[in-house]
Amino acid sequence: MEKPPFKEALKFWTKLGFISFGGPAGQIAIMHEFLVDNKKWISDSKFLHALNYCMVLPGPEAQQLATYIGWMLHGTLGGLAAGILFVVPSMVILLGLSAIYVSFGNLPWICALFSGLKPAVIAIVVLALLKIGKKSLLSPFHYVASFSAFAFIFFLNIPFPLIIVGAIITGTIARHFFPVFFQTRDHKTILKEPGEIEYYINKHTVVSQNGFNILRVGKQVSIGVLLWSIPLIAFYFLTSEFEFWKKLSFFFTQAAFVTFGGAYAVLPYVAQISVEKFNWLTNFQMIDGLALGETTPGPLIMVLVFVGFMAGYNHFGGSLAMGTLGLVTTTFYTFLPCFLFILVGAPVIERTQENKRVKEILALVTAAVVGVILNLTIYLGKAVIFPTDVSLAGLDYMALGWTMVSFIAMYRFRIGMITWIGISAIFGLGIYFATH
Repeated sequence: MEKPPFKEALKFWTKLGFISFGGPAGQIAIMHEFLVDNKKWISDSKFLHALNYCMVLPGPEAQQLATYIGWMLHGTLGGLAAGILFVVPSMVILLGLSAIYVSFGNLPWICALFSGLKPAVIAIVVLALLKIGKKSLLSPFHYVASFSAFAFIFFLNIPFPLIIVGAIITGTIARHFFPVFFQTRDHKTILKEPGEIEYYINKHTVVSQNGFNILRVGKQVSIGVLLWSIPLIAFYFLTSEFEFWKKLSFFFTQAAFVTFGGAYAVLPYVAQISVEKFNWLTNFQMIDGLALGETTPGPLIMVLVFVGFMAGYNHFGGSLAMGTLGLVTTTFYTFLPCFLFILVGAPVIERTQENKRVKEILALVTAAVVGVILNLTIYLGKAVIFPTDVSLAGLDYMALGWTMVSFIAMYRFRIGMITWIGISAIFGLGIYFATH
């Protein structure tokens, strides 16, 4: 297969930025459907190999996966284009919603639109969970790892980084003493599928600039440090509130490095510091920001961008301009490390694709992450279907019904996710205008 034109890839990355609803599971499913199933730009084994790496990184795995695939297709420029376009539409939309939020409050028709969209998003996440689980849970040991991870995070509230470390340690020990645990029922089918050569990027592809090169890594890290420093230098010389911007920049850089497992893993930490220590926003504003983040495309970690907006807005006495600057600054410092992780680490990881030991340990990590995604699915489902409390009295029958309809429409009748998102938005508006 010929190399995909950069222009065509750019078109898809732009489109993805506007339609990437459903959290990481839904976003990964959209990429898999287009890149693997439809276009055959990248094979399933290569896609899962990149996903395995992105899963163990701090930061939004879907955005990093897009960056990784963009890098494999078109080098550094492709990676930057894919990653930036994954974030910018969400940032712009969230900026508009944040400005409306502080200026006019919650508009009823916007809430109505998203009341139809949220149940559809739950169905998309469930479908993606089933799809990823089917590809990742290949042996009884993988199922044990998945359900153990779910139990640890759901019942015992074990932090996600500890679950990942535990999966790596367990995989390393188990592979040494009990290698039979890693025998999968269809291992050969996954790794040696007959159609592998049909894909432009496949397991036989040798991506240029792979392996560890100390000069390249040094150059990339230096550029990253320089880019990180430029806004701080500008704030020092151009503003009178350098301490505020310094605190904002350092805080969100730190948050970026502990964002294992997506936004819900780091949100309690961000809420505690930004609300209780820095007083950038209130508890209720934090909850409203989470609602806005859930209903926009892009990674849910964009909730942090709302916190940055409110920090600038409140600190400077209700200034929309300072709120906007806070939002852009937060976006920059939240996502800069994500690009560094991929552009520095991907060439090294490419060397490990045929390393059986690394693959089996990462596969166990992915199985554990399936359990964590199950926990997130329950968390989101509970918020949408039981918005007040988990009881018959607190059950939102409309949300439950539309979730079931959405699941059947997309699973049984194969209606496209993007199409169904539009139908669901119209459904929410229809219910609102019919009852008002």
